[in-house]
Amino acid sequence: MSKVYLALQDNDLSRYIVEAIEEDNPSVTVNYQPAMIRIENEGRLVVRRETVEEKLGRDWDVQELHLNLITLGGNVDEDDDELSLSWNR
Repeated sequence: MSKVYLALQDNDLSRYIVEAIEEDNPSVTVNYQPAMIRIENEGRLVVRRETVEEKLGRDWDVQELHLNLITLGGNVDEDDDELSLSWNR
């Protein structure tokens, strides 16, 4: 398998998103860099709307992720409830 990743701008909103990602993907690696947070995982990574909403304390649309997204790597599958990155075998 290969690692999938996404990088977000380092701001207040992204920190809540990262907390949610860590909760839903216990094996992720989070690397804080100047102005950027890189999150990677082996094989698959998911960002769930429901978990982000819990962290933010408000409604959140998965499309809002794109406002803070710098880059990503992997095959993207996105709907109203989650965005997932994966590598097909």
